[in-house]
This record gives sequence, structure tokens and C-alpha cells, in this order.
Amino acid sequence: MCKESLENRIKRVCDFIQHNLEGQLDLAQLSEVAALSRYHFHRVFLAYTGVSVIKYLQLARLKRASFQLAFELDMKIIDIALTAQFDSSEAFSRAFKRTFSQTPSQFRQSPDWPNWYRLYEFTLPSNNDAIAVSIVEFAHTPIAYLTHHGNPQRVYESAGQFVAWRKQSQWSPIAHCRTFGIPNGDPSTMKEDDFEFKICGSLQQNMTSVPDNEFSVKAGAIPAMRCAKATHFGSHDTLEKTIYALYEQWLPQSQEQLGDHPVFFEYLNLIHEVDECDLRTDVYLPLA
Repeated sequence: MCKESLENRIKRVCDFIQHNLEGQLDLAQLSEVAALSRYHFHRVFLAYTGVSVIKYLQLARLKRASFQLAFELDMKIIDIALTAQFDSSEAFSRAFKRTFSQTPSQFRQSPDWPNWYRLYEFTLPSNNDAIAVSIVEFAHTPIAYLTHHGNPQRVYESAGQFVAWRKQSQWSPIAHCRTFGIPNGDPSTMKEDDFEFKICGSLQQNMTSVPDNEFSVKAGAIPAMRCAKATHFGSHDTLEKTIYALYEQWLPQSQEQLGDHPVFFEYLNLIHEVDECDLRTDVYLPLA
């Protein structure tokens, strides 16, 4: 059996889990999805991901629960627990604390995102599908933004502050305005202290300024420019794969020249609103 065949089977299982987090899943069912004998499936899964399939399933459910705790403050912990397939808030709390060293209440109040990230540093089978790229004229877009400085593993802290500002104000409501992210570079290639990430929301029509606020949200704009655009499907953790596909696969064949603006993202939906597998993110590569 070739390596690619096994990798595709494990990817199929990961995708199936992500689309069925609220279902009753077991090893027998998942081994059928992989088309592998149940006697070998769990070992093959562990070999390709570095975690057991049961651990992966629990981490996937707890990951969604983490975002609900951090960003859906009106959602009750018991409802989050039941959605994550726990029979009670007590069982959910025990599993959550055992995994993240914080209770759900502690995480909701002050998430330890760097520790959270360490739990998700396993490798998943990659998607090698070719990306679809279009050339677009991005229009000048007034925005409100909050700048995150430093550790990229703490971006969600800043995102939580920006979400809180959006819900409190009427200047960039989540339901009616676009959401962008603008990094100043690849965090894996720069010093932590040099990393910045602007979390942005488009402003409502005819609004070009933002009142002073406790969240340090400011007004700005994304300038008009030509861009190559590709849509990334799934986890934000794998955005780099789409970014580098633009640089490595598309750009050399396009005869285009790069523009003087960093790559940026438009989040077509948000992590606390949909399952991670259903995330859609437009990646914009500025052109001259």
C-alpha cells in the first residue's frame, strides 16, 4: 500500500470527524471511513498524525468549545459541554482542565492561548489540491483595527478584545461588515517582538473615524490595489499552505510582479460561528 493512499485515507477520517463533531463516533465507524481494518487503523492514524484517533476527536471537540468559551460569552457552559458531547458540565470541566490546565470558567475569563497552541502542534495530512486564483481590483476600504504586538500565539487575545469592541459599538457590526487580518510578515521567520497583526473590520458607510475607546481600536483603511485572490478552506492554522501555494505555484507562472503591501486575509466566516472545517478565508496577494 503506497504512502499517498494511506495519507489520503487518514485525511478523509480527519475531515469526517471535523464535519461530524456532534455525532456519536467510534473506532469501528472511523476505520470504515478509512477503509482500513480496525486492527490496524488506530496505529496508522497515530503514525500519520502523532496522536491517537480518540485523542484527536476529543481535541477537535474541545477546540471548538474553546472558541465558544472565549468568543461566545452569552453561551452557557453547560450548553457548550453538551455540544461537545459531554453528559454534564462536571465531566466537561474535568476533561477541559486535564487537557488545558484551566477550567472552562478560568479559560473564559483569561485564556492561556500559548499553552492551548502547544496541544495542537501535531501534523495532519495535507491537502495537495491545486488552488484557484483570480486577479481582482480590491477597492479602498475604510476600517477599524486593533494591532496585536508580539507572540503570534496570543493573537486570539487581541481578537477577543476586537470582538468585544464590535459588539459594544455600532461602528463595525459583525453581522453587516467585513472582517480582515493584516500581518506584517511570516511569524515563523521573524523575531516575536517584531510581529504585528492588525485585526480589522470594515466601517459602515460614510463612517471614517472611530471614537476613543478602552480597546485601543483605531480608524484606518486598506488601500485600493490589484491582488491575486485565492480562497482557503478550513483551519486558519493551515493558511500558510495557501499563501505559499500563491508564491510557489501561481506567481512564477503568472508573469505578475509583487506589490508594496503585505499579504492580507478576509474572513468570510468566523471561528466561533462555524465548525473549523467550514471556515472560508480569502487570501489576497498584492500585485504591482
